Amino acid sequence: QVQLVLSGGGLVQAGDSLRLSCAASGRSFSDYALGWFRQYPREEREFVGFVTGDGGRTTYADSVKGRFTISRDNAKSTAYLQIHSLKPEDTAVYYCAAHRYGGSSLAHDYNYWGQGTQVTVSS
Repeated sequence: QVQLVLSGGGLVQAGDSLRLSCAASGRSFSDYALGWFRQYPREEREFVGFVTGDGGRTTYADSVKGRFTISRDNAKSTAYLQIHSLKPEDTAVYYCAAHRYGGSSLAHDYNYWGQGTQVTVSS
């Protein structure tokens, strides 16, 4: 089992930056790729990106490339999603999830999920 706890969401203004943290406990953190997703009301979860277990590779959705940065610190069992130049359309519930192997853009491939954190961007 892997437990994931998100923090760092909240109300921010357009143009600000924000960092979300995803703290893990349980099985070896580095065995899992860490993915990030977001969900708009009444929509499916949307892939944002992931980082491999060793932190050596990141993959991003085209829609967020250039503004979103995913990283991890395995010594702290924590992954991060840094968002720059926030836009109102970034308003969503953000999730982190653990994938047992190399990561995936598909939500149903992930084994464990955090509880989600709301990010609201005011214009």
